[in-house]
Amino acid sequence: MHDGPTAKAGEIRQPDAEYFNALQTEVNDKGFLVASTEDLFQWARTGSLWWMTFGLACCAVEMIHVNMPRYDMERFGVAPRASPRQSDVMIVAGTLCNKMAP
Repeated sequence: MHDGPTAKAGEIRQPDAEYFNALQTEVNDKGFLVASTEDLFQWARTGSLWWMTFGLACCAVEMIHVNMPRYDMERFGVAPRASPRQSDVMIVAGTLCNKMAP
């Protein structure tokens, strides 16, 4: 369980400003945030989410499909970016191993 905003089936809730301010503080302190998909979706509902995909294997192909006309995530306000500097979220699609570490 998390302490963030939750919604029952079919219920639309307004974003909890206090909760997201706490998340923003954590991002500012560490420079990154590890979160569940539910927390990510709640954060995305506060505004337009700009994401960057970092494809490591075949999982990256699935991320490419999301941007194509069949699914077209841009109509929901999600905008893919090619640079971490421009993005809000970096999605790592694939398996990370120790050899990839600096």
